[in-house]
Amino acid sequence: MSQRPIREQRTLALAGVAQAARIVDLAAKTGSWPTPFAESSIHSLFSFEPDAVDAVFGTPQGIRLGLEQLASCLQLSQDQAAADTLRYTLSMLQLEKRFARREDLQAIVHSRLKHTAYKADNFYTDINSLSANISAIYQDTLSTLPYRIKVTGSAQHLNNPRVADVVRTLLLCGVRAAFLWRQLGGSRLNLMLTRGATRETAARLARDLGTVDS
Repeated sequence: MSQRPIREQRTLALAGVAQAARIVDLAAKTGSWPTPFAESSIHSLFSFEPDAVDAVFGTPQGIRLGLEQLASCLQLSQDQAAADTLRYTLSMLQLEKRFARREDLQAIVHSRLKHTAYKADNFYTDINSLSANISAIYQDTLSTLPYRIKVTGSAQHLNNPRVADVVRTLLLCGVRAAFLWRQLGGSRLNLMLTRGATRETAARLARDLGTVDS
């Protein structure tokens, strides 16, 4: 898929999960999110046959937030934001594992995302319209699985339909990135054994792209 070393490829894919996790946490707690990174994560849902991991998120800059968050949440000493990001990241990896067993749901998601991608290309591209459509896909498929991700935050924000749609959309983005990570040989055991190396790789890749406030 890419000329990058496999560790970098896996790290980029896992950063996609971490980026989605961070945006979910921000949306649930504050009702706002960094739009450019949310758009990059949503772009990944329409990357059906990518030539490289980098291309999944549109541009290398599109995954910068995820790389920084991954480096932070894999530290042994974490602040609350990093701990919450890690919790959502691990939950998305678990949800993807359950989803991978359901070929029927995978087919539905793929078909409906193809349809949404067509509408995005021809009719609208704003994040609110896209997230409303993608949120419905998530509700009809992944929300029916026995394993559910518990999102915590402000009831005021979580009860806002626009925020709820973005949260569900980014959860699906995280599962998509988790699928890519597993395709590249990622596993929970491998992550445990290479935690330090993954953290260092994420930090190095983030430095190469610059820094971002989150």
